[in-house]
Amino acid sequence: MSVDPIRYAGNQVDLASRFAFSTTVAASPAAAAETIICQVSSPPGFRSAEAILLDGWAAFTVGTNGTAVRLRIRQTNVAGTVIADSGALTGGIAAAALVAQDVAGADTGTVAVYVLTLQVTAGSAASTVSAAPDR
Repeated sequence: MSVDPIRYAGNQVDLASRFAFSTTVAASPAAAAETIICQVSSPPGFRSAEAILLDGWAAFTVGTNGTAVRLRIRQTNVAGTVIADSGALTGGIAAAALVAQDVAGADTGTVAVYVLTLQVTAGSAASTVSAAPDR
C-alpha cells in the first residue's frame, strides 16, 4: 500500500468556462454623474449556491474640476445593488490627471450582468476612460 497522497495538478483542471471578462469601455462619465464604464455577464451555469468573485479596474483622465473619484461594482445597472465600493478617493486626483484604480467584491446573487461604474466628484466636464477591464 502506497503512503503517498493523491495529488492534483492545476494544469489538468480546465476552469475556462467559469470565467467571464470584458475590456470594452462602455462610456466615460460626463461631469459628476455615476456612469457605467464596463459591464460583464455572469458565467453560464452559475448556481445560486456559489459565490462569484468580481474585480474591476479602470484607467482614466480626470475631467475639469474633479476632486475625487469613486469606483463601484453593481448588479445589473447604475441603480442596482452595490457589490463593491472604493469610497471617495482623493489622493492624486486633479483635473487632467491620469489615474488607475481598482475595486473588488463578491456576490452570491444570481444576476445576469454586473457593471463597473465611475463617478468623478465636482467634475464639470467629461472624464475620459482609457481602459476598463471587468471580470
